[in-house]
Amino acid sequence: MTQKRIPALQRILGRVYALYALLMFIITILLVAIPVSLAHLLVRDDRRRTKIVMDSYRVWMGVYLPLIGCPVTRTGQEHFRPDTTYVVVYNHNSLADVLVSTPYVPGASKTLAKKELARIPVFGLIYRSGSVLVDRSDPNSRLKSIEDMKAVLAQGMHMILYPEGTRNKTSAPLKPFYKGAFKVAVESQHPIVPALIFHTREILPPGLSFYAWPHRIRIRYMPPVPTAGLGPDDVPALTEKIFHQMRDGYIAGAGGNAGKA
Repeated sequence: MTQKRIPALQRILGRVYALYALLMFIITILLVAIPVSLAHLLVRDDRRRTKIVMDSYRVWMGVYLPLIGCPVTRTGQEHFRPDTTYVVVYNHNSLADVLVSTPYVPGASKTLAKKELARIPVFGLIYRSGSVLVDRSDPNSRLKSIEDMKAVLAQGMHMILYPEGTRNKTSAPLKPFYKGAFKVAVESQHPIVPALIFHTREILPPGLSFYAWPHRIRIRYMPPVPTAGLGPDDVPALTEKIFHQMRDGYIAGAGGNAGKA
């Protein structure tokens, strides 16, 4: 995509802000490091342990994001029923999406995550606690992750997935979806909640190193799409249906600036 030209002064300020955001990240991560460590040591039940981790994560992001000038507003939370487990699919524009998507899904949840990031000190512990880890270069790991995700759903925890696969650095509103998320939802017969994140690309624009800029974040949860009664042959049509719903919703929500939101 064509990179928006940023004035020299803003580039300097953006790097100062990026340093500030990184320092606040390191400092505030201590809000979750202690309870997450205790949960790993003392709690054996995976669902209960994950809920403790997610509750701690919500406190962390509730402090960290406003502190760096990136508060989050949400609409559509009423679509989550407390007695239902969902596959939640988000669009993916920025590394910031990982931080903001998980804490705002109610209850216990996990996301599919890169195995290599789990090696980062302190953060890796939190990262592992709320994730199904996968080595994307290993076909066996990818196959196992499908079964692991279905096991998470069977325990009553939501699965959070990014069907674009990697960050969208193009000028298109969304990249084409992979079918994995929808295959998991159909095979486990859990409904899908499409979710849209706006403005994280403005916080961390693609193509710029060590640069960030504060911006309010919006999340919109769309009505659930049922999968009851669907089979493997229905996965391609389901994938296409939700892609079009999310693309149209993103274009409308971005006010016609879908490639910039």
